[in-house]
Amino acid sequence: MRRPGTLGALALTALLALTGCNANSQDGSDGGSTATGTTPGGTLNILSASTDINFDPAKSQNLAVTTLGLVLRRLTTWDVQPGKPAQVVPDLATDTGQSSDGGKTWTYTLKDGLSYADGAPITSADIKYGVERSFAPELSGGLGYHKGLLVGGAEYKGPYAGAGLASIETPDAKTVVFRLKTAYGDWPWIVSMPAFAPVPKAKDDPKTYTQNPVASGPYQVDSYQQGTAVKLKRNPRWDPRTDQVRTAGPDQIVFQLGQDTTVAAQRLIADSGDDRFAFGAGFVPPAQLVQIQQNAAAKQRLVTSDAGALAYLAINNQRGPLKDVKVRQAIGYAVDKKAFQVAAGGATGGDLASTLITPGIAGRVEYDLYPADPSGDVAKARQLLTEAGQTSLALVLLSKNDQVSLAQAQAIQQGLQRVGITVTIKPADATTVVDEITGDKGDFDLTISSWQPDFPSANGNIQPLFASTEIGGGGYNISRYSQPEVDTLIDQATTETDPTKAQALWAQADKRILGDAPVVPLIYTKNSFLHGSSVQNFFVAAFPAYPNYLKVSLKQG
Repeated sequence: MRRPGTLGALALTALLALTGCNANSQDGSDGGSTATGTTPGGTLNILSASTDINFDPAKSQNLAVTTLGLVLRRLTTWDVQPGKPAQVVPDLATDTGQSSDGGKTWTYTLKDGLSYADGAPITSADIKYGVERSFAPELSGGLGYHKGLLVGGAEYKGPYAGAGLASIETPDAKTVVFRLKTAYGDWPWIVSMPAFAPVPKAKDDPKTYTQNPVASGPYQVDSYQQGTAVKLKRNPRWDPRTDQVRTAGPDQIVFQLGQDTTVAAQRLIADSGDDRFAFGAGFVPPAQLVQIQQNAAAKQRLVTSDAGALAYLAINNQRGPLKDVKVRQAIGYAVDKKAFQVAAGGATGGDLASTLITPGIAGRVEYDLYPADPSGDVAKARQLLTEAGQTSLALVLLSKNDQVSLAQAQAIQQGLQRVGITVTIKPADATTVVDEITGDKGDFDLTISSWQPDFPSANGNIQPLFASTEIGGGGYNISRYSQPEVDTLIDQATTETDPTKAQALWAQADKRILGDAPVVPLIYTKNSFLHGSSVQNFFVAAFPAYPNYLKVSLKQG
């Protein structure tokens, strides 16, 4: 999943933060946040630690249900509902795509009556141009899965170089055809990404488009104050009859930028003035989570994902005794998952994990190949180490050097020490850790990481972490696991265009991989968000573990 493309927003967030609390609601009411129906009107304030918002779809890694989705539509989008797996649904297109040529060609037809905020019609040429500009070097940084899938994509340098991409065809104003190098069953998810938002060539200025995009969604940018605020107003040309996922409740949406997450949480706890009509875009900090537990009113307004990223212990499968599956299985039994969970915030930080496919992903099968007490099975670990002839091991655990990461590393260290495995923790800054674990040398034995895919398919749980093509070179197969049988399963699942069959193959791969114990699943992390008392229809699904901005509305009166 990570190749072709760049490190996505969810992976970065999961790598840097593990927080959470409670459940979506303690009594089912969730403080009115999941009220049925949408009341139009009012100004919604979103408190963000970011100092800017990049609205250029070519440069964005934004989720389909968050900021960009308010302003820009795509060919497909995500239908995200509480308690249900996310589904890919049509957005600008009439369906999620018609495949031919064994899954190598995908055709889309635009809906009738689509227009931009300025009244100009949205055409297939705008879709083609929007995708083409995402290849331009000056617009790098966005999600780029399509770049390695489209025929000719590896060599293409974008439209500013004077040429179009021949593998994107527009036989008429409403039809767009994509020709891929290989069959790819998840292509309907790929075209839900920002790069597949329409961009009219006549309105494109790569230097300014980030702050003034041509709106195709229910809102358009009204004003942009760098580092301070971005205000959105309604797009009068948006037709709700063509849009099944956006409810467009508020009249205005204001992103308050540069907000300290602790201060923002305190404001939302206090719930006064305009903050009653606000929510925090960032995770609630641990100290405020504790504070909220003592505040009944605030607790009703705390919303937490059922799950999130998979936090896991990666074992370098290409290092000395770690090449032996029995040693890796012994490590899995020796790890004290309960101690790690405590270091991550306790049950509020996440549930104990046993699978690679995370909750909320369609086709996930619950299982546990290594059942044990949450604190581990010391006897079983020692037995496996004895059978492997490894009764005294010394390993290096590469860890980020922040307080939470080091506490988690120490939990792993102490668990393994019980079975005679000496673990030396090697701390480094986050950038160094990423460079070392994704680089070619692989000079480490163990590392703790976490991962949530950029789109809700098991493809994103399995392929980037366990395909042999993702070892080194910036890839995220950080356990350096290489198994031809698994590579074949991944290829079969990737090219399967029947979703049910593909899901079964991904589930099979999940269990086959853990049979080799290249990693130890630790917890499914949870993300917690707080909203004001006049915010409704605010929820966080299992995937993505972030609020669905497209559904939020405000109580009136």
